[in-house]
Amino acid sequence: MDTMNDLTIAGTTYASRLLVGTGKYKDFDETRLAIEASGAQIVTVAIRRTNIGQNAGEPSLLDALPPSRYTYLPNTAGCYSADDAIRTLRLARELLDGHELVKLEVLGDPKTLYPNVVETLKAAEILVRDGFKVMVYTSDDPIIAKQLEEIGCVAVMPLASLIGSGMGILNPWNLQIIIENARVPVIVDAGVGTASDAAIAMELGCDGVLMNTAIAGARDPILMASAMKKAVEAGREAFLAGRMPKKPYSASPSSPTAGMIDRK
Repeated sequence: MDTMNDLTIAGTTYASRLLVGTGKYKDFDETRLAIEASGAQIVTVAIRRTNIGQNAGEPSLLDALPPSRYTYLPNTAGCYSADDAIRTLRLARELLDGHELVKLEVLGDPKTLYPNVVETLKAAEILVRDGFKVMVYTSDDPIIAKQLEEIGCVAVMPLASLIGSGMGILNPWNLQIIIENARVPVIVDAGVGTASDAAIAMELGCDGVLMNTAIAGARDPILMASAMKKAVEAGREAFLAGRMPKKPYSASPSSPTAGMIDRK
């Protein structure tokens, strides 16, 4: 039986609900230390930017983060068409010995990195048909999120705000609609800037949070990774506990008043 912090994706259960990217660190050693501090078990890797064996003779991420210990989530960062994304993930499957769990992202433009949902839908259909277990980065449009689920994606990953912006959750209302209607895990992807952003995402009912820049771009990435681990766990516990209702201008003493001694 799953514990409250377990996350199940495509039939596999993970002990952490925090997913962490492997880019933007100063070296693979810092990457390793930050991932360890985060407690994450799923790590994303940009196939076009990170060596996982395709560049012989160069340092490989596989040595810093052994696949025996971590679940790799190859992603299509830097792809702007369905065709590019599909080619990239087919290459990843070859490099990782038939690995099927992948993260699909098809970007709309290099300035905002906002998802191109038309190309994303097209790529998702082909990849699912091709046997991939697709976790998909998308906008916070509830209709698109549902369509991606119906195509067969194993998780939908709406943005909180633009990739690398650190702006946090700008539209919690759309996220709540997506969560309420989803039958697959909903994982906030992109825009988290600090621990409170991660906690809020989990308090809304998200199943997990994926981040990279928020950790790698911090002054102390390893300490921030530790903070994010705690934030995700605290947010999950708060969601399960059920917060008290908000009652503006409705004062309610925290201690009982009955039986108090009157002061004359």
